[in-house]
Amino acid sequence: MAPWGDAKLFFCIIFFTYCFTVTLAQIPIDCCLEVKNKELDKRLFADYQPQAKGCSLDATILVTRRGRKLCAPVNETWVENLKRHVDGVKKFCKKNNYQGGRCFGVKPE
Repeated sequence: MAPWGDAKLFFCIIFFTYCFTVTLAQIPIDCCLEVKNKELDKRLFADYQPQAKGCSLDATILVTRRGRKLCAPVNETWVENLKRHVDGVKKFCKKNNYQGGRCFGVKPE
């Protein structure tokens, strides 16, 4: 009786390992399908992040103060200025404990 119990345990471990590996391999990547090269008001944004490496389009994801995400081209001057502005707002808000209207939508790091 004991050898069959060991075999069942072994196959259960193999099965769960296989299921877990397949599940991890199927995690979708959120990619920008297009970018808009239209200069936007920098005061609307609270964060930015680079797009995932597995995407075909090189873009920067801009996050508004209300949490919406927009895609912008990476090497445009207005995008670089917007990123510097957002970094300054984050620094200001961190210094002031994320209090005040200027810190609306800025999440603590």
